[in-house]
Amino acid sequence: MRKQSGVLVVAGLALAFAATGCATKTYVQEQVGAAAKVSDTKVGEVQKQVEATQMDVAALKTSDTDQNAKLAQLSDTARDALARAQEAGKLAQGKFLYEVTLTDENVKFAFDKSALSPDAKAALDAFAKKVVAENKNVYVEIQGHTDATGSAEYNLQLGQARAEAVMRCLAMDHNFPLHRINVISYGSAKPIADNKTKDGRAQNRRVSLVVME
Repeated sequence: MRKQSGVLVVAGLALAFAATGCATKTYVQEQVGAAAKVSDTKVGEVQKQVEATQMDVAALKTSDTDQNAKLAQLSDTARDALARAQEAGKLAQGKFLYEVTLTDENVKFAFDKSALSPDAKAALDAFAKKVVAENKNVYVEIQGHTDATGSAEYNLQLGQARAEAVMRCLAMDHNFPLHRINVISYGSAKPIADNKTKDGRAQNRRVSLVVME
């Protein structure tokens, strides 16, 4: 009788261990499945981040392409302005935006004078409104140019005086911060038209505003 009871106990223990083994196996499988789901979720999240990053990179490449297209069309003096601004650490992004040129033809600088005419002030008013409307913290280089009449030294002084007149207008009338403005004179060194003609000289007497971000 005792022997038979012992057999039953052993059998019961065997069944218990078997049941425990099944339960353990099931538990392990459940945990592995859960871990796999978590892993899949993490992989999915990472994949989304990668895709988002790729989209950002593509956007940057497009932006760089647009910027390179702009740079290819820049005047020599605009390229010089951008290089000076970058070297001086003045820019947040170092990007060329646009260039506005005020020539003697459309703003009527008086001969041998630096004072701004009413037409010149109106043109600068329109320029300032454009910048304010775009709400950009831009950096502006104002470049003074002259025709070839007179000495090179005198023309440098005249170009500087005209550029500074524009700077004063932007700073005093439109609250442009002076630390975001640079003034330079090229004198007669960078003509855009033939100085042998009246029309060409009028085009060369100019002030350019190179706008950068």
